[in-house]
Amino acid sequence: MKKVLIWGCEGGIGRAILSEFDRQGWQVAGAARQITGLSADADWTYEADFRDPEQVRVVAEDLRQRNLGFDAFVFAGGDIGAAKVREADPDRWEQILDNNLTAVFQTLHASLPLLVEEAHVFLLGAVSERLQLPGLTAYVAAKAGLEAMAVALRKEDRQKKFSVIRPGAVDTDLWDKVPFKKPAHTYPPAKVAEKIWQAYQEGHQGTLDLLGESDA
Repeated sequence: MKKVLIWGCEGGIGRAILSEFDRQGWQVAGAARQITGLSADADWTYEADFRDPEQVRVVAEDLRQRNLGFDAFVFAGGDIGAAKVREADPDRWEQILDNNLTAVFQTLHASLPLLVEEAHVFLLGAVSERLQLPGLTAYVAAKAGLEAMAVALRKEDRQKKFSVIRPGAVDTDLWDKVPFKKPAHTYPPAKVAEKIWQAYQEGHQGTLDLLGESDA
């Protein structure tokens, strides 16, 4: 039976991805900052702050001892906030970069040894050029860095596939953290999950832009 490791499965997109892979008959390991109320679809669940290398290491070590080889890795965690650079709190800036970029490094660093040789790695990005708005500097910088990181990863580990999923406006709670009105047409998290599953089936590599499919 195939297995997927999902970091960040407590949010709307993460939960949808977890449910989709479970529906497809996979075994699922899910890690989240808070696992309270996490879907029972996961076979193994862990609570961790992904910015903390020790907490991430503890999760990975438990999975290693279980001798599990994962066919797919998904990072669906993240954070967002709005503040212009001249007004931004440096600690909050660092927090947004940590949650959207450094956490990707921490989880991949610990998880790559757990993946099978030809595993597929999925990273949740954003259509950052559409988000170059006043106040979103930290978020956009982190997502742009994520895409550059994925390009380097494909060169470092050519046996694996690396995909950056770039959804447009998704109907999640992140909209509550920014002073922008949620668009009338948003992408349901379940549709993002379906696209990731389809990308796995097709052996996708590179970036997958879902912009324009919000009403699909």
